[in-house]
Amino acid sequence: MNTVDGTDHTGSSRFTGGLVLRPGDAGYEDELAGFQTGFAQRPAVIFAAASADDVVTAVRYAAAEGLPVGVQATGHGLPGDAEGGVLITTRRMDGVRVDAKARTVRVQAGVRWGQVVAAAEPYGLAPLNGSAPGVGAVSYTLSGGLGILAREFGYAADHVRALDVVTADGRLRHVTPASEPDLYWALLGGGHNFGVVTELETGLVPVARLYGGSLSFDAAEVGPAAVLRAYERWTRTVPSTLTSSFAAVPYPDIPAMPPHLRGRYVASVRVAHTGADGERLVAPLRETGPVLADSLREMPYAESHTIHSDPDFPHTYYGDSAVLRELDVEAVAGLLALTGPGAPTMCVVQINHLGGALAGDAPNSVPHREGRFLVRLLTMADRATARAGLDPAFALVAPWTIGRALNFAFGAGDRTEGLYGPGTRKRLAGLKSRYDPANLFRRNYNLADGGGS
Repeated sequence: MNTVDGTDHTGSSRFTGGLVLRPGDAGYEDELAGFQTGFAQRPAVIFAAASADDVVTAVRYAAAEGLPVGVQATGHGLPGDAEGGVLITTRRMDGVRVDAKARTVRVQAGVRWGQVVAAAEPYGLAPLNGSAPGVGAVSYTLSGGLGILAREFGYAADHVRALDVVTADGRLRHVTPASEPDLYWALLGGGHNFGVVTELETGLVPVARLYGGSLSFDAAEVGPAAVLRAYERWTRTVPSTLTSSFAAVPYPDIPAMPPHLRGRYVASVRVAHTGADGERLVAPLRETGPVLADSLREMPYAESHTIHSDPDFPHTYYGDSAVLRELDVEAVAGLLALTGPGAPTMCVVQINHLGGALAGDAPNSVPHREGRFLVRLLTMADRATARAGLDPAFALVAPWTIGRALNFAFGAGDRTEGLYGPGTRKRLAGLKSRYDPANLFRRNYNLADGGGS
């Protein structure tokens, strides 16, 4: 048995600046805590890493012991339950360094997007972050990264300059498109299949302010399908400087809800636009029907998280997605009927308008760039209950579905079909065999033939 030298006063082993924790150790349960509470993570060993050297130690230990490796920064996108093996937690690796002149930022593995937004703001710059400031920047980017300005600037992965990654052979590599083009291509889109990224350098965009917010309608009064039809027509008219999504949410009738949302079924359109003509562009949406709530305004980029106002508290959820070549409104209206207030469990529907810069080529493995819309379904239920409700809904849009999005497969780690097109999947599987022949990194949406546990 390989060991890690050093023990602190709690009995937990120390390595460099991090901790090694096993079941029963003080701090073990706290270290496992993350945003997703619906899946049980019970690793045999946790390496709570504080540096790239700590990650090297953890990977070498796992390789020597033949143990599978998982990685957790914030715990938003857990693929499912896991028993045994090694879990590397990275939240202590939280360094952020902005180079304003080069318009780049270097972020360590545990950094959350809110930290990057705050670091870039003084320079009039912004990262290509998603809607929730608490999401980990590195994992989000490795899975593509569909952000609030995506139609204008593309996927977050498209802007990565370099990555530091510990591969299965225990080496810390500095990977760029020039130094290791195959590994660079695979890392950006392949999730955690190829190693543990300890730091990455990515581009920032010159956005200090934007026009954004949401326009909400009482779906019981207007009808969710009517809002959807208006939204689909409207997306045909907007420029690529405008990124948007449609959402349908049956809010629970509980005191914690804002009074205007409590117990209502709400259909909303969320908007982020960098141009000066936002009010003119959204005017047709206001004609859809009586507006329940309107938060559209010009805002500093630092307030962009208010556009979606995603929950910031840990909870149980399961979700999946479908990338569509076209949005058939009648089929999606049927999906809304299945997932509305009458559904067995609360289901959140979000439909992202794709296209624009998202359709451009890039030297990475982010798939399905020809897609025009992304349907995302999220339910607050266990896997079996969720699948019983979501599978029939996804079946309605199956004729237009070209795949699934890795960043929005929440808890669906038992299913990897559709995450990549056949050509991309084949190339990724070949590179997986080359860089991780023992399939060490398999506590994820695994690419190796036969998967693993």
